[in-house]
Amino acid sequence: MFWSQAAYLALVKRLKQQGAALQPVPYDDLAGFAAQDHRDLVAGLQAHCFAISEAHPATRPAQPADEAYVGFCRAFAKVPPPATAQAAQLLLENHWQPCRIRNGAPGDMGLLTGYYEPEVEGSLVQTAEFAAPLYARPADLVTFAQGQTPAHLAPHLAAARALLNGELVAFFTRSEIESAARQNLQPLIYVRDLVEAFLIQVQGSARVRTKDGGLYRIGYAGRNGHPYTSIGRILIQRGDIPEASMSLAGLKQWIRDAGQELGEAGHELMLANRSFVFFRLETALSAQQGPIGAAGLSLTPLQSIAVDRQLWLYGLPFWIESQLPWRSSQVEPFSRLMLAQDTGSAILGPARADIFFGTGLEAGARAGDIRHPARFTVLLPKRQATHGPQ
Repeated sequence: MFWSQAAYLALVKRLKQQGAALQPVPYDDLAGFAAQDHRDLVAGLQAHCFAISEAHPATRPAQPADEAYVGFCRAFAKVPPPATAQAAQLLLENHWQPCRIRNGAPGDMGLLTGYYEPEVEGSLVQTAEFAAPLYARPADLVTFAQGQTPAHLAPHLAAARALLNGELVAFFTRSEIESAARQNLQPLIYVRDLVEAFLIQVQGSARVRTKDGGLYRIGYAGRNGHPYTSIGRILIQRGDIPEASMSLAGLKQWIRDAGQELGEAGHELMLANRSFVFFRLETALSAQQGPIGAAGLSLTPLQSIAVDRQLWLYGLPFWIESQLPWRSSQVEPFSRLMLAQDTGSAILGPARADIFFGTGLEAGARAGDIRHPARFTVLLPKRQATHGPQ
């Protein structure tokens, strides 16, 4: 049934290790699927298939595409774009098989969160108003492929620092970077304060506007390799912010009220996340394009999702059903076909995704309110690569 029996069984094995399984289901089980226009999704899917067939490099590699999947993608990318909503639906139904993700939770529900591209004021030079740096990727940072951390390093490390003699040691933690180690790093741009810089690192990209009218796009270029810790979850567990009241704006305000100077509670909270992200200037993006995701392609609001790259291949479509405040502060039904084009250090598990909401304050408000249960169905290609889509 699927693109490659060996690849399918490998996926099943990875999911089983996480306590999950796949159950093929008919399209009729995807409530609302037939009523939607999937042409934009198909266009994004074909663009992604083209990138896979051309071996377009990912910025954060996920599970590799085997030869059969590459062949499938090469053929699918050449299918004429569907002219109608009905044609798009038939194209998906003919070539992709829905598989419900069963994770053993009540109703097989997983977790959805949201993220966005911040747009903030900043400066190319440090000033009293814009004092917090975003750093370029350091030359001595070495990133490891999944499962390739050298044996002499802690297995949870995803990167290291190369010494002059070639020896690899753990890279600096956030605390170390914000102290003596910062003199060895190259500031790329400056934003208002540490919490602004911290949350840009969490989102993985930003648009920075300078007072002279300049607009600078910055994108993910690597991280220090230490595990990510959710500081919002820490505040909830400590009882500082009730879970029902947690939001991006609320988190920012708590840190600013608690203080960001050395030794103050807001600063100490941020240091609890040892992970630290580095950036690069994105010079090829137009103002209309979304930021570059981990798969190496521009993200699309309410179409792109981040998934666990240790489990999934980039480019797979996921049908997601939930109840979310996705268009306003009011919770309403959400049923949508989405494309796996990104990843994140906190996005772990089979039924887990982060929805990209777009750019700016409104997108941030919507994304920051999302932490809701959801049901996940992945669409897997049906045909062997030798046949291609039929």
